[in-house]
Amino acid sequence: IRLGRATDTLDRTGTETETAPVPTLDAAAVDAVARRFTGRQRQVPPMYSALKRDGVPLYKLARRGLDVAREAREIEIRRLTLTLAAPDRLEFVVACSKGTYVRVLAADVGRALGTVAHLERLRRTAVGSFRIEDAQTPDALVATPPGMPWPLVPVRRALAQYAAFPAAAEGLARLRRGQQDALRRLPPPERAGETALVLDPGGEVVAVIESAGPAPAWRLVRLLGAS
Repeated sequence: IRLGRATDTLDRTGTETETAPVPTLDAAAVDAVARRFTGRQRQVPPMYSALKRDGVPLYKLARRGLDVAREAREIEIRRLTLTLAAPDRLEFVVACSKGTYVRVLAADVGRALGTVAHLERLRRTAVGSFRIEDAQTPDALVATPPGMPWPLVPVRRALAQYAAFPAAAEGLARLRRGQQDALRRLPPPERAGETALVLDPGGEVVAVIESAGPAPAWRLVRLLGAS
């Protein structure tokens, strides 16, 4: 987080909109602000975002010089550490909920410290159960010897958070032909919008389904090819 300079996009790619002196800070001051921004809270999305107003993305309105009211949304900052790396720069680590705009967090932290700020650099190190330490570079994948499987996360593990239902081979064959009657034989969904998996007799994921309709019933979202 760069202190003392604000931009219209809230990051370093934007146009400077304001500057302000940076007060003398110490570890105690930045720790107090980190605690203040930890927990459930409401955050106003930025104008430079993909959210839409009357079908038009906000960033397109922002590029026309328009600023429209945005409704605050509930987010959660599960963990936030701030480290004073220079008089005008903070290094940070944040674990946050879906829907959090880290650019907004950076700007809000700056104001809480008595100045303005923008996000200078961001590196995502985890998404859900996926960690950067387990990632593979494109070069590493290309270098995989012919005939050897790519070192990727199996689909079943990647989607482990969803309920999974085994299906008979006959039903799976009909599902692959677009006949969704086989889904009526599965346990009913517990709520609207629920996502689940359909497994073949070997335990492999063959389809992703979700509940829909006024009386929730399963519908096919995606068929997966045989591995």
